[in-house]
Amino acid sequence: MPPSENWGALFPLALALIFASLVVGYLLGSIPFGLIFTKLAGRGDVRQIGSGNIGATNVLRTGSKGLAALTLLFDVLKGTAAVWIGWHFGPYAAMAGGLGAFLGHLFPVWLNFHGGKGVATYIGVALGLYWPVAVGFCIVWLLVAFATRYSSLAALVASAATVGGLVFTGDLPFAGLFLLLTVLLYVRHAGNIQRLMKGEETRIGESKQGA
Repeated sequence: MPPSENWGALFPLALALIFASLVVGYLLGSIPFGLIFTKLAGRGDVRQIGSGNIGATNVLRTGSKGLAALTLLFDVLKGTAAVWIGWHFGPYAAMAGGLGAFLGHLFPVWLNFHGGKGVATYIGVALGLYWPVAVGFCIVWLLVAFATRYSSLAALVASAATVGGLVFTGDLPFAGLFLLLTVLLYVRHAGNIQRLMKGEETRIGESKQGA
């Protein structure tokens, strides 16, 4: 069979595998670990306290650092797992898996599409695709968080720096993916951005709602 005919036959299969990776990633990303862990620990519904978010930052408001750390770990790992599954079918399937996991965390089908803000899963996707990106994100996050004590600002700066770094190194497919993830992350942080501009954002260690 000529190469062109080969490609014509394989293209639908490749698309199917990419789509399947997206769906599997979405289902993985939709698992609300923060809600599951707090309920199993008898801490109630994390959506009823603090900011109402299901992520590790709000889980910390239950008073359990252990539950918050566990939530952070599993929200990272579900992004990494989705990418790892996709890698079995090639880089584009891996990227689709990562995108699916991120969308699943932000808009989980089990919670009427009201999910978290995506920072931990963003790191997990980066870890699965190209681990230096995840390390760079964490370094920038730590520097900004230490300097300002704003967790949200640290995430916003670190995600923008991630895209800039990937463009600079010429990793354009990954840069395109992380640009999309970053835009979604900014959308989910719209309230935080407004509070930052007004000087009303909660600092790390404070107990006000809305972070």
